[in-house]
Amino acid sequence: MISDWLTSDKIKAIDSIDNWKNAVLLSAEPLLTQGYVTSNYIEAIFKSHEELGPYYVLAPGLAMPHARPEQGAIKNGLSLLHIRDGVSFSSDENDPVYVVIMLCAHSGDEHITMITELAEIFSDEDKLSRLLKAADLNAIQAAIN
Repeated sequence: MISDWLTSDKIKAIDSIDNWKNAVLLSAEPLLTQGYVTSNYIEAIFKSHEELGPYYVLAPGLAMPHARPEQGAIKNGLSLLHIRDGVSFSSDENDPVYVVIMLCAHSGDEHITMITELAEIFSDEDKLSRLLKAADLNAIQAAIN
């Protein structure tokens, strides 16, 4: 279940942030401090963004930054940053981004299950709308469960 990975210590809600890089850093913070990823993982996301653009901005208001397992993923994990005012990722079609879900997939079937459960949330218009508009931790948890 998605709530097993997106525990309250991996979810943060803020009013605003100055740029997309800081949004990625803040969304990665719980995974970095809890040993899910190394700093190389974050740098790989930044490098990919420079080379490919914001490919991980999946839908209006929603980004899922990630890198390859060998770029610093230590174990499978998720974190979520909700930005009430949104932030630009230079994605013409999908800015502003309100929800940044950091995905780190190390290996195994568990990350397929995580992605499948995220896809179910993202494809459910009601759940996605509630997630994008969530104002606090309780509203975020209600939207993803």
